[in-house]
Amino acid sequence: MAASNLGGSILKYVYHSSSLYNKNPGQLFFFRGFASTLFVKGISFSTTEDVLANSFAQFGKVVEAKVMMDSVRNRSKGYGYVTFAEEDEARKALTVMNGQLLDGRVIFVDKVRPGSIPRTPSQAADE
Repeated sequence: MAASNLGGSILKYVYHSSSLYNKNPGQLFFFRGFASTLFVKGISFSTTEDVLANSFAQFGKVVEAKVMMDSVRNRSKGYGYVTFAEEDEARKALTVMNGQLLDGRVIFVDKVRPGSIPRTPSQAADE
Protein backbone atom coordinates (compact mmCIF):
# COMPACT_ATOMS: atom_id res chain seq x y z
CA MET A 1 0.00 0.00 0.00
CA ALA A 2 2.88 2.35 0.75
CA ALA A 3 4.40 1.73 -2.68
CA SER A 4 1.19 2.72 -4.45
CA ASN A 5 0.99 5.89 -2.38
CA LEU A 6 4.58 6.72 -3.24
CA GLY A 7 3.95 6.24 -6.97
CA GLY A 8 0.91 8.49 -6.84
CA SER A 9 2.88 11.13 -4.95
CA ILE A 10 5.66 11.10 -7.53
CA LEU A 11 3.16 11.40 -10.37
CA LYS A 12 1.44 14.30 -8.61
CA TYR A 13 4.81 15.96 -8.03
CA VAL A 14 5.75 15.68 -11.70
CA TYR A 15 2.32 16.90 -12.76
CA HIS A 16 2.16 19.85 -10.35
CA SER A 17 5.81 20.88 -10.64
CA SER A 18 5.59 21.52 -14.38
CA SER A 19 3.81 24.69 -15.46
CA LEU A 20 3.47 23.25 -18.98
CA TYR A 21 0.86 20.69 -17.88
CA ASN A 22 -1.15 22.75 -15.40
CA LYS A 23 -4.42 22.88 -17.34
CA ASN A 24 -5.03 19.35 -18.57
CA PRO A 25 -3.43 16.07 -17.44
CA GLY A 26 -4.02 14.67 -20.93
CA GLN A 27 -1.55 17.21 -22.27
CA LEU A 28 1.26 15.28 -20.62
CA PHE A 29 0.62 12.25 -22.83
CA PHE A 30 -0.14 14.28 -25.93
CA PHE A 31 3.01 16.34 -25.57
CA ARG A 32 5.15 13.21 -25.22
CA GLY A 33 3.77 11.88 -28.50
CA PHE A 34 1.57 9.27 -26.83
CA ALA A 35 0.86 6.30 -29.09
CA SER A 36 -0.78 2.96 -28.38
CA THR A 37 1.40 -0.11 -28.65
CA LEU A 38 0.14 -3.67 -28.89
CA PHE A 39 2.02 -6.84 -27.96
CA VAL A 40 1.56 -9.60 -30.54
CA LYS A 41 2.60 -13.15 -29.64
CA GLY A 42 2.39 -16.42 -31.50
CA ILE A 43 3.61 -15.03 -34.81
CA SER A 44 5.34 -17.31 -37.28
CA PHE A 45 9.12 -17.52 -37.34
CA SER A 46 8.99 -16.33 -40.94
CA THR A 47 6.82 -13.25 -40.26
CA THR A 48 8.57 -10.00 -41.16
CA GLU A 49 7.97 -6.49 -39.87
CA ASP A 50 6.37 -5.54 -43.21
CA VAL A 51 3.90 -8.44 -43.00
CA LEU A 52 3.06 -7.53 -39.41
CA ALA A 53 2.57 -3.86 -40.27
CA ASN A 54 0.44 -4.63 -43.33
CA SER A 55 -1.83 -6.98 -41.41
CA PHE A 56 -2.56 -4.30 -38.78
CA ALA A 57 -2.68 -1.33 -41.20
CA GLN A 58 -6.35 -1.98 -41.99
CA PHE A 59 -7.22 -0.55 -38.54
CA GLY A 60 -5.32 2.73 -38.82
CA LYS A 61 -1.91 4.32 -39.18
CA VAL A 62 0.81 1.93 -38.02
CA VAL A 63 3.71 4.04 -36.73
CA GLU A 64 6.02 1.07 -36.16
CA ALA A 65 5.95 -2.71 -36.34
CA LYS A 66 8.78 -4.52 -34.60
CA VAL A 67 9.40 -8.26 -34.74
CA MET A 68 11.79 -9.41 -32.03
CA MET A 69 14.56 -11.44 -33.67
CA ASP A 70 16.74 -14.28 -32.43
CA SER A 71 20.25 -13.15 -33.38
CA VAL A 72 21.67 -16.69 -33.37
CA ARG A 73 19.04 -18.29 -35.61
CA ASN A 74 18.26 -15.08 -37.53
CA ARG A 75 14.51 -15.61 -37.27
CA SER A 76 11.59 -14.27 -35.29
CA LYS A 77 11.32 -15.12 -31.60
CA GLY A 78 7.57 -15.48 -32.11
CA TYR A 79 6.45 -12.11 -30.80
CA GLY A 80 6.52 -8.44 -31.71
CA TYR A 81 5.03 -5.00 -31.17
CA VAL A 82 2.75 -2.82 -33.29
CA THR A 83 2.45 0.90 -32.51
CA PHE A 84 -0.52 2.92 -33.72
CA ALA A 85 -0.84 6.69 -33.96
CA GLU A 86 -4.22 6.68 -32.20
CA GLU A 87 -5.41 4.73 -29.18
CA ASP A 88 -8.83 3.95 -30.69
CA GLU A 89 -7.15 2.36 -33.73
CA ALA A 90 -5.10 0.13 -31.44
CA ARG A 91 -8.19 -0.81 -29.45
CA LYS A 92 -10.03 -1.83 -32.62
CA ALA A 93 -7.04 -3.86 -33.86
CA LEU A 94 -6.78 -5.60 -30.49
CA THR A 95 -10.39 -6.75 -30.50
CA VAL A 96 -10.42 -7.89 -34.13
CA MET A 97 -6.93 -9.42 -34.51
CA ASN A 98 -6.78 -11.32 -31.21
CA GLY A 99 -7.14 -15.03 -32.05
CA GLN A 100 -6.84 -14.52 -35.82
CA LEU A 101 -4.54 -16.34 -38.25
CA LEU A 102 -1.38 -14.61 -39.48
CA ASP A 103 1.05 -16.54 -41.68
CA GLY A 104 -0.68 -19.79 -40.73
CA ARG A 105 -0.48 -19.29 -36.95
CA VAL A 106 -2.99 -18.02 -34.42
CA ILE A 107 -1.81 -14.74 -32.91
CA PHE A 108 -2.69 -13.27 -29.54
CA VAL A 109 -2.81 -9.50 -29.15
CA ASP A 110 -2.63 -7.57 -25.89
CA LYS A 111 -2.04 -3.98 -24.85
CA VAL A 112 1.52 -3.21 -23.75
CA ARG A 113 2.18 -2.04 -20.22
CA PRO A 114 4.42 1.06 -20.03
CA GLY A 115 8.12 0.20 -19.82
CA SER A 116 7.75 -3.39 -21.02
CA ILE A 117 9.08 -2.90 -24.55
CA PRO A 118 12.72 -4.02 -24.72
CA ARG A 119 15.20 -1.49 -26.08
CA THR A 120 17.52 -2.35 -28.92
CA PRO A 121 21.22 -1.36 -28.74
CA SER A 122 20.64 1.37 -31.37
CA GLN A 123 17.86 2.91 -29.22
CA ALA A 124 20.18 2.96 -26.20
CA ALA A 125 22.92 4.67 -28.25
CA ASP A 126 20.48 7.40 -29.37
CA GLU A 127 19.88 8.51 -25.75
